[in-house]
Amino acid sequence: MKAVIYARYSTDLQNPASIADQVRSCRERIIAEGGTVVEVYSDAAISGGSMSARDGLQALLEDARLSRFDTVVSEALDRLSRDQEDIAGIYKRLTYADVTLTTLAEGEVNELHIGLKGTMNALFLKDLAQKTRRGLRGRIAQGLSGGGNSYGYRVVRRLLADGTAATGEREIKPVEAEVVVRIFSEYVSGR
Repeated sequence: MKAVIYARYSTDLQNPASIADQVRSCRERIIAEGGTVVEVYSDAAISGGSMSARDGLQALLEDARLSRFDTVVSEALDRLSRDQEDIAGIYKRLTYADVTLTTLAEGEVNELHIGLKGTMNALFLKDLAQKTRRGLRGRIAQGLSGGGNSYGYRVVRRLLADGTAATGEREIKPVEAEVVVRIFSEYVSGR
């Protein structure tokens, strides 16, 4: 069995070692089942809700089309995608290329996994988005930044009493603030 491995982690807030850990676990499974790892594909700090920006996944699908391997092994279905439509499309393309999909979590994947896990992963993304928006609204209500940095402000770097870094605090940069005030003044005056 010629096998490939696909690994992914979602954000730059997660540990990059996650990919190495996923690959190691998948490699152990392939070798234990008498297979040979012919390639490893990965995407770092990229959401499972997006396919187009994932070069590793795109290369895997192209190589599947070219019959370069027999099976794909991944830690879990959500490493391939959390989007219901995308995971169904990935599965369809692999099946058409006569490539099986196996995950450490689900075993050999079939249509039932695609339907149920695809739905569960889509619900997870929806729930995560709602919680993220709620958290950002809460930060803004506290007078903190909702994320990113705006012209006219600098990030405040300080430690809290418990030793963790304060987040979301900004202070005005006077020189840049003058520019912002001038822009708004000129806009209001019609210039």
